[in-house]
Amino acid sequence: MPEKADHDLVPPVGSPDPTTAAAGDASPRDQGNSMKNQSAETGKIDQLSHPAFVGFLATQFFGAFNDNLFKQLLLLLAIPTAVVAGASEAGMLDPAATAQTVAEASATAGETAADAEAGGADLQGIATIVFGLPFVVFGGLAGYLADRLSKRTIIVSSKVAEIAIMALGMLAFLATPSIGFAGLWIVLFLMGLQSTFFGPGKYGTLPEMLPRNQLGRANGLVLMTTFIAIIIGTAVAGPLKDAIVPPDMPRMQAASGLWIGSLVCVGIAIIGTVTSLAIIRLPAAEPNLKLKTENLAIPKEMRSLLRRDKPLMLALLASCVFWLIAGLTIQSVNSLSKVQLAQTDTWTSILVALISVGIAIGGAIAGGLSRKISDNFVIQIGMWGTVAFCALLSISLPGAADEPGQGHLLGFYGCIPALICLGGSAAFFAIPIQVFLQDRPPQELKGRMIAVMNQANFFAIVLSGLVYSILDRIITAVDAPRSYLFAAMALLFLPVAIFFKLDSSELDSDAAEIANSGVTDNAPQTA
Repeated sequence: MPEKADHDLVPPVGSPDPTTAAAGDASPRDQGNSMKNQSAETGKIDQLSHPAFVGFLATQFFGAFNDNLFKQLLLLLAIPTAVVAGASEAGMLDPAATAQTVAEASATAGETAADAEAGGADLQGIATIVFGLPFVVFGGLAGYLADRLSKRTIIVSSKVAEIAIMALGMLAFLATPSIGFAGLWIVLFLMGLQSTFFGPGKYGTLPEMLPRNQLGRANGLVLMTTFIAIIIGTAVAGPLKDAIVPPDMPRMQAASGLWIGSLVCVGIAIIGTVTSLAIIRLPAAEPNLKLKTENLAIPKEMRSLLRRDKPLMLALLASCVFWLIAGLTIQSVNSLSKVQLAQTDTWTSILVALISVGIAIGGAIAGGLSRKISDNFVIQIGMWGTVAFCALLSISLPGAADEPGQGHLLGFYGCIPALICLGGSAAFFAIPIQVFLQDRPPQELKGRMIAVMNQANFFAIVLSGLVYSILDRIITAVDAPRSYLFAAMALLFLPVAIFFKLDSSELDSDAAEIANSGVTDNAPQTA
């Protein structure tokens, strides 16, 4: 359940509004020697090998990679841990060695994970809130600007801003020993803001650049590269942090060394900016569009529709609960791995990346099953699978809170298949729900429904940061093992598994087609 997917909630691939699919003309100078690749529809390209589409694909890949790399670096830094000197060398090749090293050192020093760093608090909840807030507050404005201005202009401008933000990140890391995390929170907020404006331009470009008969394949490529970017970006963050700073270094000092990690992000942002220049110039969809107050919130028509259509409202609420659990999962896996399993940042990042691997596998399987069985049955598998694997991950043995690296039923290696299965179960639940939310509204409201869905999902992710902070305080106060975070998640999701049923009588035949086309890439992450 990644952050995101692209940008922690990756908006649906393709234009929210199918009526915009024929929009967009390219200027003659942009066509250049590529006229042979142009379709009969003016300004559109009819081959996915065209430099404009390759540039688009590379731009979104580097954007998703950078978001997940920087965020995971910050989330790892936000966790106080019991990892001590020697753990890195022992654990880079063998996770079990890391746990044993930490357990022995902690027993000798009389320390527990809770007091490994004086005054240390788990700040992942704050980081999640700060990153997700711009999507909630400015999502409507970003959608308006994506229609009011050229989407290529939005994309290129956002990528230039990304370079500046990552450069500010270098300064924020260097200043952390003096000013604390305040500078990093500002940078993280700006990252979320940049992603908020980048998303609508990015996803609205495909139907303006490509003819309809190419959208399915294009969406599939975008979905695939987005997941690859999320997995690699998340997985690379841990080894990068371990290579820059030793695991026993207090996190304020460690932060000052991570400016090198932010420098890497600057380089990636520069590459992404260069590739964005290959995207063909497209005119604004509605250059005379006026900004209205309702553009900044839920439109009146959507409020009316949700009041009338109870199944649609329930599906939206179920989607929100899913993203609440998704946001909690990333934070909980980081905490479980670093504090209770006593793993290095390298192995912690690998565990988080495995969730995305599970989502990718589960999405492919769910798409095939939707052709053969009802969506409600697929959803039931997903819901109860999510509850079951959260419950399994929550089980600790006696003394787990006092012995870093010990006391978890599954241990590090057992968590690997459990997290993959948890991600797969999440995909079983999320895909039919998203198909329902996309298909049920009338044609003229589909685009606005997707916008509302994204805002609601990001609100749930912001809420997950608050819920995690509360759960962290409770678990710390009672000296309980970190695995109990998963027990709380199972309890939160249990009512949904018991009572939710999708009214999908008209949608079962569509789910597989939409899932396989890649239109279901709605991970709010950052990818």
